[in-house]
Amino acid sequence: MHERCPHCGLKFEVEPGYFYAAMYVSYAFSVAEVVALGLATAMLTKSESPWLYVSVLFGAILIFAPFNLRYSRLVLLHYLSPKIVYNPAYEIASEQK
Repeated sequence: MHERCPHCGLKFEVEPGYFYAAMYVSYAFSVAEVVALGLATAMLTKSESPWLYVSVLFGAILIFAPFNLRYSRLVLLHYLSPKIVYNPAYEIASEQK
């Protein structure tokens, strides 16, 4: 992830440790994925083997980790941070440079 926006120059990390809050968003994503895949595995396979569930869910966590990292930061920046807003003046200033 860039330190500053290449388009307008906005510094993404507003304060030190700002993206630690993205861990909570990533955790929510992971819980939703695990619950959905656990239920889908139960309905599709009707298996009672715990190893099937462990392998499916562990594999899903590894596969979705890059998605969760990137999109948890985006959700934090765009939806959960009222201090960060788009200002069209930045775009005009960057075009004039």
